[in-house]
Amino acid sequence: MMQYCFKYALLLVTTCSFALVRPVVAVAEKPAAVERPNILLVFTDDQRADTIHALGNPAIITPNLDRLTERGFVFNNAYIMGSNSPAVCLPSRNMLMSGRAYFHFRRYKLPDRRHPFPYASPEEPNVPTTLGTAGYETYHHGKKGNTARRIHPLFDHTKYVTHHSVLKNGQPGKVVVDRAIDFLKHRKTDKPFVMYLAFSEPHDPRVSAQEYRDMYDRDEIPLPKNYLPIHPFDNGEMTIRDERLEKWPRTKDAIRRHLHDYYAMITGLDHHIGRLFQALKDQGLYDNTIVVFASDNGLALGSHGLMGKQSVYEHSVKVPLIVAGPSIPHGDSDALVYLLDLFPTFCEWAGTPVPEELDGKSLAPIIAGRSEKVRDTAFFAYRGVQRAVRDGCWKLICYPRIDRTQLFDLSTDPDETHDLSADPAQARRIESMMKLMRRWQERLGDDAPLVVDQPADGRWTPPARKPKKNKAISGRRNDRSRSIVFNEVNLLHGSP
Repeated sequence: MMQYCFKYALLLVTTCSFALVRPVVAVAEKPAAVERPNILLVFTDDQRADTIHALGNPAIITPNLDRLTERGFVFNNAYIMGSNSPAVCLPSRNMLMSGRAYFHFRRYKLPDRRHPFPYASPEEPNVPTTLGTAGYETYHHGKKGNTARRIHPLFDHTKYVTHHSVLKNGQPGKVVVDRAIDFLKHRKTDKPFVMYLAFSEPHDPRVSAQEYRDMYDRDEIPLPKNYLPIHPFDNGEMTIRDERLEKWPRTKDAIRRHLHDYYAMITGLDHHIGRLFQALKDQGLYDNTIVVFASDNGLALGSHGLMGKQSVYEHSVKVPLIVAGPSIPHGDSDALVYLLDLFPTFCEWAGTPVPEELDGKSLAPIIAGRSEKVRDTAFFAYRGVQRAVRDGCWKLICYPRIDRTQLFDLSTDPDETHDLSADPAQARRIESMMKLMRRWQERLGDDAPLVVDQPADGRWTPPARKPKKNKAISGRRNDRSRSIVFNEVNLLHGSP
């Protein structure tokens, strides 16, 4: 951590013969103020960890995120803890702002919500309050639905953008970036800032200008290595809204169509993120701004026969996490980290104490090379239907309602395609990891049973009916002559 250096002047005393002795004191110099870094959190929606070219995906075009990666520090095993809602982004963004696991949230009734739901409390430590008290100017702009609505009003500047409203120009992220650049140009304070840009992209419905779509040949986009037409059993959320975005079985052509829309939107968003980085340089802020790039959760898009993020597979709970800026070395780490670790990390960068009651752990020691990890294992949960734990290599997933487990060796099978749970040689490992799962539950106050008295049949047959079209936004069928392409499949069920 940065420390202030104090310099003291020597006390000079002069005397004269037969005169009164008077000390002459040189005034001590004030310590030079250490310039604390600005903190910029660029936070996307539904972006898988494997959607950055520089991180190993040659099919996607992300030049600005590539440059951030090439000068920054990458966490290879960054995760969300899970979700108590099908809208996975809701607890994820609340955990991000509070540094606390969603098991510790209290239920609140928002004016525009029909029912109360657990949100992070504004009375407890959070990013805008803690960083604001530490002398930071705080700024938030992002999507309104399924976010940390109780905490956002605590920012000095806070505003919302609706996902459907930004689809009309085919420029993902442009509205949020335009406002952020305007803020940077017209700030009237020399305080450091913390800026939280909570984009609604690349969440569906996915609309992007033709210029971004033309950068891809759909037929050349590779399928996920763990692509399946149908998930092999009932995971407890087989017909949720996200799963109805594509009919069953998921064909290869259909998944490529979704990936084309997805990649084009990410490329468009990358372009506007690059504009933001250039604005930092133009305003002389780039060299003293720590940039953090992450996303609220992953997404299946054909992996394991699924479409959404309502699972604890790697493609849904793992997220990209890149940090770059002053005093941040270029490198990477395999440490097991959560997004809720970012709040205490921000505190350490800001030179303010980390609140004791947080579940998150500062990642600053890992980045600085003072530590290799902040935890030995990680725990994941999805509602009452899925639980998982992982250590350095192994991951166990439990589906209590159907009495089923999966065991994966992530060191050799990072795509989770070879379930080893039926191997008798792994029986003791499974027993040990189940005990680990229970210890995590006790620590977090998670009372979901891992065993039920009468398990359900895990077999599953897709429903016969076709997905419904979304009525919340209108658009034509694909028209290659238009600069903005409204894809029929992606207009199904708009962003919640």
